[in-house]
Amino acid sequence: MAKLLLPIFPLDTEFLTPTLGVFRKEDSVYYMHNGIPIFSHSSNDVNRFRYVSSHLLIQGLCRNVDIERVFHVSTDSVRRWKKKLSECGESAFFSPVVRHSTSHKLLPHVLERIQKKLEAGASVNGIAKNENISEGSIRYAIRQGRLKKN
Repeated sequence: MAKLLLPIFPLDTEFLTPTLGVFRKEDSVYYMHNGIPIFSHSSNDVNRFRYVSSHLLIQGLCRNVDIERVFHVSTDSVRRWKKKLSECGESAFFSPVVRHSTSHKLLPHVLERIQKKLEAGASVNGIAKNENISEGSIRYAIRQGRLKKN
C-alpha cells in the first residue's frame, strides 16, 4: 500500500501561496512547490530571479501580489517582467542588451569645430552655449579622449 507523503518545507521557508515556498540556503535561492524543488538560482542573479518570478506568475502558481509581498518589489516591476516574458520569451532575460551608444550631437564635424575652439583657448562653458549642447557632453568627450583640452 502506498504511503501518503505530506509536503515538507524547510523551517525558514517563506510562503508565496500555501503550496509554493521560497527559501535561501547559503548563496542560493530555492523555490519549492508542494515540497519539491522547481527552481533555484544564485542569490545575486537578478535576471534569473526576474525570469523565475515571471514564470511562476504565467504558470498561475502565484499572483503578482504574492511576489511583491515576499520579495519586496514594486507592482510595476512585476508587471513589466511578466509582460517581457510573455511577449519576448526567456531570451529577453538572458541575451545581452544591445545598445547603440552614439552621440547624436557630437558628430565628427562638430567635434572638429569644438576642438579648434578648445585649441584657440575658449572655455568649455562658452563653447557649449555657442554650440547649443551641454557642457557635460563636451567634458565627457574630453575624458573619453575624443577631444583634447589645452
